[in-house]
Amino acid sequence: MKITKIIENIFKKYIPSPFTIAVLLTFLTLILALLFTKPETTNTVAYFFDVLSFWEKGLWSNNLLVFAYQMMLILVLGHVLVLSKPMSNLIAKLTQYCTNTANSAFIVSTATMLVSFFNWGLGLIFGALLARRVAEDAQQKGLDLNYPLIGAAGYVGLMVWHGGISGSAPIKINEEGHLRSMVSPENLHLTKIPEVISYNQTVFSWWNLLLFFVVMLSVASVFYFIGKKVKPTTFNLEIYQLETEDEVNTKAEKLDNSKLLGIVFGVIILIAFGFRYFSDIKSLKITPNLINLFMLGLAIILHGNFKQFIKAIGVAISDVSGILIQFPLYFGIMGIMNSTGMVTLVSDFFVSISTETTLPIFTFFSAGLVNIFVPSGGGQWIVQGPIVLQSALELGVPLPKAIMALAYGDQITNMLQPFWALPLLGITKLKAKEILPYTLIAMLVGSVIYILGLIIL
Repeated sequence: MKITKIIENIFKKYIPSPFTIAVLLTFLTLILALLFTKPETTNTVAYFFDVLSFWEKGLWSNNLLVFAYQMMLILVLGHVLVLSKPMSNLIAKLTQYCTNTANSAFIVSTATMLVSFFNWGLGLIFGALLARRVAEDAQQKGLDLNYPLIGAAGYVGLMVWHGGISGSAPIKINEEGHLRSMVSPENLHLTKIPEVISYNQTVFSWWNLLLFFVVMLSVASVFYFIGKKVKPTTFNLEIYQLETEDEVNTKAEKLDNSKLLGIVFGVIILIAFGFRYFSDIKSLKITPNLINLFMLGLAIILHGNFKQFIKAIGVAISDVSGILIQFPLYFGIMGIMNSTGMVTLVSDFFVSISTETTLPIFTFFSAGLVNIFVPSGGGQWIVQGPIVLQSALELGVPLPKAIMALAYGDQITNMLQPFWALPLLGITKLKAKEILPYTLIAMLVGSVIYILGLIIL
């Protein structure tokens, strides 16, 4: 436990906010571009303004701004879903089986990882609320419970999300033209890059599904045995309740609270979803638009009316405030790296020290390191994706394997990086230092499994 306190103190003293980190990375990229990519015949001042123009162009890339909005919707709509009464009832049913710390840790971690595999935003809030409800139930029944371990169990979905259906990298490479937009034509022959890489090659491949289930069962089992050993903790929580519906007075308010209108509109959305995406689902072509349209229709139906739906949106929207402005900064970094040729320089370095076998391992570790400073899977894919693509093509590493190595490395250090734990900490009223000892154990278990998988499979 001593090492976890040291790590926590390092983060508290030396790691600034994610936005500040994004700004510092922008400065670093500017400096590196000037030092290593300036043509000998070009004036330094003139080249500085060229690099600034590359940065500005990247900031407002239409395709990338669409990507940012898609990722934010995935988080918001996932949160909205878990705030609905049916989801609240599901959580209540799960807590009936949580009679002690050991089986509570197993149930919470397993359920959270299963939900997070479908949608990371949904899994993040689901795990937090499930952990909170387990503690409330134990408090009311007078059961002994180690609450920090249960809180950690509610967070482990963030160590499997990027290899799941809503993972930033797998979801974007399944869109036509995205892969080719990630590299400059001057750096790489586009004929080497497929138009899309479908989910049956990444998320739904047998090896990714195998790794997911091994990680899920291993982490849940480790938490179960830890739950047998740890001592119960004391806690005093106010019982969490969903907001009650407001009194309806005017005709306009009746429309807002109309269950018929809400359900009809939700059904229409799902009909449009089925008509538009049925063939895509059959061919496992999962895209952000597909996921978001489905969650939009389902969320409206589960909330029952527009009033409750909009209330849930208001609660959920705060979760995207931290990443709203960060995405364009990462797009600017990508613009510099692509336009100055830095992607080629970095990929050449990886090629020089790697082989076909070791590149996925180097990618895993580098992605884990980058995630500590860039706690956004979407932002990291934008910055690191071009390097991974070019390095994999140079060494003959299958693109799906290289991209999933990035996804595994990005997600695993979420157990060390507390940025995405903030919503959970707010809901559970736990502190980062309380859950960190257990999330670090989960990170070590998952890392061993992913590394072995990348070597063997």
